[in-house]
Amino acid sequence: MNTRPKVTVAALRNKKRSSQKITLLTAYDFPMASFLDQAGIDIVLVSDAIGTIANGKPEAVSVTVDEMVYHTRAVRNGVKSSMVVTTLPFGSYNCINEAVANATRIMKEGGSDAVHLEGTDQSAEIVRSIVNSGIPVLGHIGFTKQFMVLSGTISLPAKDAESSKRMINDAMAMAQSGAFGMIVECLPKSLGEIITRSLEIPVISIGSGSYCDGQGLVSQDMLGLFKELSPRFLKVYADLQQVTVSAVTQFRNEVESGQFPTEQHSYSLDDRELDKLLNQIG
Repeated sequence: MNTRPKVTVAALRNKKRSSQKITLLTAYDFPMASFLDQAGIDIVLVSDAIGTIANGKPEAVSVTVDEMVYHTRAVRNGVKSSMVVTTLPFGSYNCINEAVANATRIMKEGGSDAVHLEGTDQSAEIVRSIVNSGIPVLGHIGFTKQFMVLSGTISLPAKDAESSKRMINDAMAMAQSGAFGMIVECLPKSLGEIITRSLEIPVISIGSGSYCDGQGLVSQDMLGLFKELSPRFLKVYADLQQVTVSAVTQFRNEVESGQFPTEQHSYSLDDRELDKLLNQIG
């Protein structure tokens, strides 16, 4: 029986105040969501990485709101205590009306506890409007899809003082607009520390140093299930790809050799009933 209290915005803020670290991992389906919830993860993020990791697309920018709603429903069914946060996909919050409508869909149809969006200081009004509609927002700065699309590269942001200052301004603007927390991705650890000290809201690092209020990773990456990317910040805690391929290979071999199934894996009909059946069918 799960007796862990429900993770809320207030609970996350209390963790920051008391210097307790926050944990964030991703999930896109019921089993993974259930595993993360049982393990006591604070935030289960239904991210638009489903485009690449779950659906095999070469990119994530084409992920739709419908897809996010569908995967959020599955995750919601597996979570009892963790906070479920769902990403607003690229292009789904270009204007205030669109942003509020799509965030509302994710909350009402998907059952999410909050939405997550990548942004800059230019996103402040969007964040404020979503928050004013009663929806908690988790902001995200640093290495984002928006950064990749605009720059046309996968180079890291904040390589100098000027770009680092822009990141601080982005974080401050979204926090002042009502974001309850901030993900900072692939920023220098010193910048992660500055932003964490500057904001009253929790700051969660994805590759931005240990000083932040919490740490996040993509579950499929840290479990060795998705090996196409291997960023510097990733720590692989298990190689479930190898375990899975080995188990599936053993299954195939046993089926082909006749080792599986055995009597213990089969159901039996009572001998008398079998005799009746054989007499009936001749």
